[in-house]
Order: sequence, then structure tokens, then C-alpha cells
Amino acid sequence: MPGRLAKKASHTPTLSAASHELDPYLPDSGNLGYRVSRYDLDIEYRVDSNRLAGTATVTATAYQPLRKFSLDLADSLRVQRVSVNGRRVRYAHRSGKLAVTPTDAIPAGGALTVEVRYGGNPRPVRSRWGTVGWEELENGALCANQPNGAPSWFPCDDHPEAKAPFRIRITTDSPYFALANGRLISTRRRAAMTERVYEQVEPMATYLASIQIGQYEHRVLAEGGDVPVHALLPAALGEAFDAGFGRQVEMVEAFTEMFGPYPFPAYTAVVTEDPLDIPLEAQGFSTFGVNHCDGTLDHERLVAHELAHQWFGNSVTAARWRDIWLHEGFACYAEWLWSQHSGGRSADECARHYYAKLVAEPGPTTLADPGPDEMFSDWVYKRGAITLHALRLRLGDGDFFALIRRWTEKYAYRCVTTEDFVALASTFTREPLGDIWQDWLHTVDLPAFPTMR
Repeated sequence: MPGRLAKKASHTPTLSAASHELDPYLPDSGNLGYRVSRYDLDIEYRVDSNRLAGTATVTATAYQPLRKFSLDLADSLRVQRVSVNGRRVRYAHRSGKLAVTPTDAIPAGGALTVEVRYGGNPRPVRSRWGTVGWEELENGALCANQPNGAPSWFPCDDHPEAKAPFRIRITTDSPYFALANGRLISTRRRAAMTERVYEQVEPMATYLASIQIGQYEHRVLAEGGDVPVHALLPAALGEAFDAGFGRQVEMVEAFTEMFGPYPFPAYTAVVTEDPLDIPLEAQGFSTFGVNHCDGTLDHERLVAHELAHQWFGNSVTAARWRDIWLHEGFACYAEWLWSQHSGGRSADECARHYYAKLVAEPGPTTLADPGPDEMFSDWVYKRGAITLHALRLRLGDGDFFALIRRWTEKYAYRCVTTEDFVALASTFTREPLGDIWQDWLHTVDLPAFPTMR
């Protein structure tokens, strides 16, 4: 295990590449011709009627001349007005795309301020991975955007590489607590409604933008240290939460030691009144179902997994969906590291356990390019984690954890590829690592279980 860091490093948020290509895993998501530099979302949501009224202001820069451009927006929402640089413009909204025609063509390098007024009854969008996006709950709402559900509640350039800062103003019925990404900078009560404004300074991928609404009790788990830790939960779950999430603060401290400084202003664990198939990560918080809060430690590995995504996925984000192992393999390996740290099975024992499962049920393709149908499959998570274990055995603990901390520092708030990780890893050893990458990333057949040299 790594030694304790001397002090918290400082990060300067940086935007990702000036442009991006459409992703072959989701060719209908994302847009070309411009680069978003900021989202300002002003949303009012009525819980009883599941009614959303929003104004989205998207600030961008064209990287090529634009006579027309598009944003992703679900057809369940009705557009009422679009303006570009203060002038109303023509638009068409169909098949999940909002096509906008500016009055005057935008030159390359030209600034764009696009304001979209819209509303309706938000619902998830259908995808090959099921329904994703805005979910109406029995007593509130949540967002489960990954990988292409963000357009279910706001117009955007829905591509993982298109990261930008956000300001989210959410107004909802006063009995409800509304959480969004970033730091809460103001709260104002207006009649029967409460307005909260959140500022997400660190650039964020659209699939990580989220709003959670419920009748929650707010708890402060840690306030005075480097990382404020909070919880939102139904009051009736208090004792069960204490049992299942009792080591949340210790987990934040352990991961900060292993992975480097926590990359955001605070962390919040949210537990809904509804059961969820799987927990959900968003930038700065994670959401769990009532079924994940049963008064035991049976789901603690999921608590660790979602927390680890704050470093691997939320701060350091894969530029292409084919590189999803950079999120899920790392978060899965964090589960094993936490198990060892907290007195459970060692990471090596976990790796051997899941290696046996991979032998019994091998994956159909390579880890480096699993294909859209397999990118969220369990074998990607587990094979990705064992790949990291193989690298750790080769490098040794000192260099391995130094590599991980350098990875999260160098690429904080940026987008990465597998090639970036391979290149960085090569600087932490004089030994060639090509056999690890070939065997674990680029070969379908499972190699022998890794051993220490």
C-alpha cells in the first residue's frame, strides 16, 4: 500500500480537446463543429406532475464555419424558443436532435451563446443498454445518464470528451431536497418552491451531470478535513445507513492516500426510497437504492466502486467509450483494494477469485475494444481490474501507486485513452510492458494468471 501524501495537491481545471469525433459506439450522440465551454441550466421541476420547465444557455466556440449546428435533446421535451447570440433563430427538433440555423453563419473561432427554452414531462431515453436518463421516482426523481441519457433533461453535446463547467439552478417543491453537481452557492425559498444554485467549476462530461430530488434528511459525515463528506437519505433509513455506510469517511481517506487528492469540493452519498438495479455515479456524488442500504456491509464493495469513480471516470474521463475499462476496471480494482485495507480478502485473493470466474465464462472480444454490447459487462470490469493487478505485480507497490497518483494528477479534469495510460506506465519502469498490454488488452483469450517477477 502507498505511503501517506504529505499534503493535498492543487489542480487547475482544464478543458479537453478543442474538437472531437463522433464515437462509433454511440454514433447518434454528440455533435460536430463547435466546442462547449459552459452550460447554464435553469430548471423548475414539479414532482407531482413530473413537469419540467427549463432554460439552457450553452456557451461554445465554433472550430469550423457553421451555417447550421445541432444539440442532443430528447423528443419527449418540447422546444419553445431558440436564440443564438441574442437573436431568435429557426430550428427543427426531431429524432433526438435540435438542429439550429443561426441568422448569420458563425465563422471558425466565432463565439456562440445558444439559449434554449423547453419543457415537458421528462422520461428516460431508450438505448441498447435499456432506458437511461431522467427517472421519475415514487416520491422524487433522479438522473441515470450513462452513457447517453443527458438529453432526456437538457440540450447538450452528449459526448464524453465534451467536458465543460456547469451552473445548475434547480427549483422544486419545498418539501423536497434537490441535489445537483458542484458546490451549493445559494438557497432561496419562494412561496411553496425552493431554489438551489450549484456551481460545478471542474469540467464535467454530460453523462455525469445529475439532479437528485427527494424528501431527504441531510447529514454531515465529515466537515473539517480535506474532503467534506455528506449524505442524503430518507429519515427512516438512519440506522441501516449507519451500518452500511459507517466507513464512508474512512474510505474517502483511504482512497485519497492510494489515488491522490480527492478531485472535487465534496462528496455526497445519496440513498433513494426506491430500489435500484445498480448504484449510479455522478460528478461529486453517488446514488444508491434502498436495496443497497439494508443494515449490513453486503453492499460496501459498491460503495467503494462508486466512490472510486470520482477519480476514475469523473475527473479522468475516457475520451472514447471503447476505453471504458479505464473507468470500470479501475473502480473494480478499488473494491479489492478497499477489501484488503478494511481487513477482508486481499486484492490478490480477489483477483484469483474473479480470474476463476473469467476462465469459466470468457469474454467474446478484447478489453481494449469490447464493442458497445459488451462495454458494461461484468467481464470488462473484472478483466480490467486483473489487468491492473498484473501491472502492479510487475511494477511493485511503490511504482504502481506512484503511477496511479501521477495518472490522476496529470489528467485531472481531462479526457484520456488507453494509449495515454500505456505511455505513462512505461515511464515507471525500465522493463518492457508490451506483453501485459498484448495479453490483457488486445488478446481475446485469457492469459495465465499474473505472477510477480
